[in-house]
Amino acid sequence: MFYASRFLRYDDENLMQGPDVLLLQEKLVKKGYQVSTDGVYDKTTENAVLSFQEASGLRADGIVGPNTWNLLDLGHDNSITAEKSSAARPSILINLDKRRLTFTIDGSSTTYPVAVGKPSTPSPIGNWVIVQKSVDWGGPFGVRWMRLSVPWGGYGIHGTNNPASIGRAVSHGCIRMYNKDVIKVYDLTPIGTPVNIIGHHYTGRILKEGDSGEDVKQLQRDLKKLGYYNSSIDGYFGPKTRQAVMAFQADQGLVVDGIVGPYTYFVLLKALDIANKNYEP
Repeated sequence: MFYASRFLRYDDENLMQGPDVLLLQEKLVKKGYQVSTDGVYDKTTENAVLSFQEASGLRADGIVGPNTWNLLDLGHDNSITAEKSSAARPSILINLDKRRLTFTIDGSSTTYPVAVGKPSTPSPIGNWVIVQKSVDWGGPFGVRWMRLSVPWGGYGIHGTNNPASIGRAVSHGCIRMYNKDVIKVYDLTPIGTPVNIIGHHYTGRILKEGDSGEDVKQLQRDLKKLGYYNSSIDGYFGPKTRQAVMAFQADQGLVVDGIVGPYTYFVLLKALDIANKNYEP
């Protein structure tokens, strides 16, 4: 399984924007690239990403995923560390299984419902720190944003314009809250607040010829969406499914073995996000 926050990219019909795009631009400026720091993924930002990827030995596609984030040294220049424990200092605990966020301060705790990452893009389990705060990004980020110190993407705790998603596993790894709730937590959360994310992840299984099941059906649907599979959705990984997987792997520069392992899953996810025009954090 690969963790991946939303894939940042250029789309002239719907420019991506948000605090994660702003973070990307700030990292590019530190690397010496000339881009505006306005939080909008425009053509200039794409050109800078392409140049950075090429110079870093990555596949230059202008799409910002975990590999690009890591090489931008996202996690290496955060000097902020968690505040030492004290009854007067807040802490945040996020339980992915229960889809609840517990905010504790002065010995008192309040629990809020949240939306968490879906199985294909899980929220990052671990001990993190709030390293950035900003307000009123709007859209899918809602009224407040608090970035986590995760080194491979733009993960955060934020509001939402889709309150029906709260209580579900539907995000690209971010933690969504009702806007009224995130305002309360934001106002009491200083930079350096520790955030502990706990729970379990569904990691999926490696799929190969001869397998069958609902996950094979989903693979066939995904490959059909991308134009690689034109047979029936029967949940059986037969020769036609293997041929479709191999064609996809060849086009993506992957090892062409017809086996769907973690990295093929990851590249498939990226391709689907683009095909579905998925911009949700």
